[in-house]
Amino acid sequence: MNVIKTAIDGVVIIEPRLFKDDRGYFFESFSERDFNAQVRTVRFVQDNESKSSYGVLRGLHFQKPPFAQSKLVRVVKGAVLDVAVDIRKGSPTFGQHVAVELTEENHRQFFIPRGFAHGFSVLTDEVIFQYKCDNFYAPQSEGAIAWDDPALGIDWKIPAEKVILSEKDKHHPLLKDADWLFSYGEELY
Repeated sequence: MNVIKTAIDGVVIIEPRLFKDDRGYFFESFSERDFNAQVRTVRFVQDNESKSSYGVLRGLHFQKPPFAQSKLVRVVKGAVLDVAVDIRKGSPTFGQHVAVELTEENHRQFFIPRGFAHGFSVLTDEVIFQYKCDNFYAPQSEGAIAWDDPALGIDWKIPAEKVILSEKDKHHPLLKDADWLFSYGEELY
């Protein structure tokens, strides 16, 4: 696998080594040994999958300690814009984000470490999205910030009037008003 560093330390894009021929393709989507050696030591404990249509925007979500999560995400069908936002107070990249397009054609994966909010927007008619988490879902530990916070400056690549949100995602606070954030330097693993 090829690990591509981003402008924010710890947030990486992973490109698998693809083997193609007239029958189709094959690639190793995850190797614990290689991931731990090249990205960071993480033990994934839960896999999730969602199906969404064009305009759906999910996020920006995170889980608070002791249930903080890292995620390794990828698209099986369609295309999304996937976003990680640094929400660690005191971080030199606090409030900054990394956005990457994940598609069924590029087979890229995106690693979002603990201490970041995560979200994605659906760019095609239909998307099947998969993610590995290194901690179990804990509803009492949910946190979120507004997807459209102007201070974040995220271009979701879909017109705002086409965005489809869950009722919950319509009511998250701006980053500056969030009642709980991570602290830079806090041990999250």
